[in-house]
Order: sequence, then structure tokens, then C-alpha cells
Amino acid sequence: MNTGQHLLGPHVVGTRVVVRRVVPGEQGPTGGPALTDLLGECVAWSSGADGTCVVRPADGPDVEIALRDIVSGKPVPPRPSVRSRVTPEQAQRHAFALFPDLVTEPVGSWVLRDSATATARRAHSVLAFGPSGVEDDVARVVAHYERPVAAVLTHSPEHERLLSLGWVPESRDGSTVFQVAGTAQVARALRRGTTMSTTEPVLDEAVPGAWARAEIEGLATGYAGFADDWVGFAGIEVSPTARRQGLGRAVMAALLDWGAEQGATTAYLQVLDDNRPALALYEALGFREHHRYCYLTTTAVSSAG
Repeated sequence: MNTGQHLLGPHVVGTRVVVRRVVPGEQGPTGGPALTDLLGECVAWSSGADGTCVVRPADGPDVEIALRDIVSGKPVPPRPSVRSRVTPEQAQRHAFALFPDLVTEPVGSWVLRDSATATARRAHSVLAFGPSGVEDDVARVVAHYERPVAAVLTHSPEHERLLSLGWVPESRDGSTVFQVAGTAQVARALRRGTTMSTTEPVLDEAVPGAWARAEIEGLATGYAGFADDWVGFAGIEVSPTARRQGLGRAVMAALLDWGAEQGATTAYLQVLDDNRPALALYEALGFREHHRYCYLTTTAVSSAG
């Protein structure tokens, strides 16, 4: 058995690796030594005749492997975070929390959304991410809304299907970018570097444990929704006369603290893809693109829009 030919060494400590190793004392199905693969983080490496590699799998205790028993191995990319493994449709469902009075109705796997108070398109459109699974999906959407609007993943089959049926862009906006980040990472970034206002926002928890609004003396506002350990931000606005004073960051920090108190570990927000200053700011705070989507309607965009 030719062992020791691999891409491992002290340099992989702290990274994710896959190791194929001999299982001492066990026989494989062909009569030779038994082999097994182990995936996890390399937490220790010692060289020499009796050197060992210690791998920490995602589940279970650390495994110590004699270097002489390693058949092959290599570093592998880090496992995507839990929030990155959430589907776009699941992420959008988390964002329902931004509208406390949102009423939803299924059309197969699509979701009709309505709100008596919100004006955002997200509260007055069908969430059409993926096949609906029902034959009359489009007809039911058209019958439900006075002005039918559909949110679809950009360049998805649903996007192309609705365009082929004569639907058009709902506005002159481009795609909306749904971004996510860890709450701890955002909290650190908000308090580091750029100056943040020391003025404490007034927090109004309109729906205890689910929805809150923060405001600084009429100069800056924003709101957040919490559900299932996700906190989302929306409506972060600063008066033109009060910009570059850190007021928006202070509002976000107050809402983030509120979300963390509810148990949030993931933060999210949504921004138009042509809003480069906002995208740069949010990237600096640790937010990364999760998916992007756009809105279609059956009514053509006005030339004055």
C-alpha cells in the first residue's frame, strides 16, 4: 500500500480537508487493507516517524490519524454557511416578517401576498420562485390582483415563461439583490472604522418580538422584522441634510441589537442592483449576495415612469 502521497501537511491546519486513510487491523472487500474517507477541519499536524494528523469532523469527536496510514488527502473549500444553503424561496419567506399584516395565499408553491398598510411591491405581488406545480397558476394570479405583479428570480425559467406570455418589467428598475450576513459580523463592522453617530435612536417595538422601528429625531429612520432567527432591514433612510454623520449606521445598529436580542443569527436586506453606493456600504458591513430577482407585470411601463 503506497501511503503518504498527498497534499497535506502543517499548512492545512485550520482548513477543511478530506483524508483517505487505512483502517489498521481491518480488511477491505477485496482482501486488502480497509480504507475510509474522513472530511473535516485539520486541527493539528505533527511530523516525524510517528507523526499524526488530527481531523475534527462536523459531527463526532476529533480523529487522530497516523501519517503512515494516510493514502491520499487534500484541502477542500469551506462548507457554505447555513444561511447560504437556504434556497431563495426560503429566504424570501423569512422576509415576510417585514410586513406584520401580510396575508399570504398559496398557488401551488407560489405565494400570493397582500397587505392593507404596506406599499412595497413585496407586499402586493406573487412570489413565483420555481414551478408552481399547478396548471392554472398564472390565471389565478391575474384574477387575484387588480394589477398583477410577479416576483421572479432573474433569468429563471419562470422569468422566461412570463415574458413569453406577454408580461413585461413592472418598472424601469433593474434586479433587486437579496443580501445576507451574520449578525455578529455586521455588528462588529458597524462599530468599526467609519464614524457612527453617538445619538441613540428611539426604538419602537410595534409588534413585540417581531417588528420594530428606529428613529433619530426625524433625521433617520428604519425598521426591521424578525422571524426564525433571521432579522431583516428595510426603509433605512437619512434626511439629505443629515447624511455622512453616521445616523444610518446608528439606526441599523439599534435594529441589529434588537434582532440579536430576539435570537437572530442571520441579517438580510434588499437593494436595487444599480444602487452602487448602498451595495458598497453593505458589502463593507459583511453582506453578500444570496440571490437576485425582478418584478414583472401584465401592464406595460408608462413612458413617463
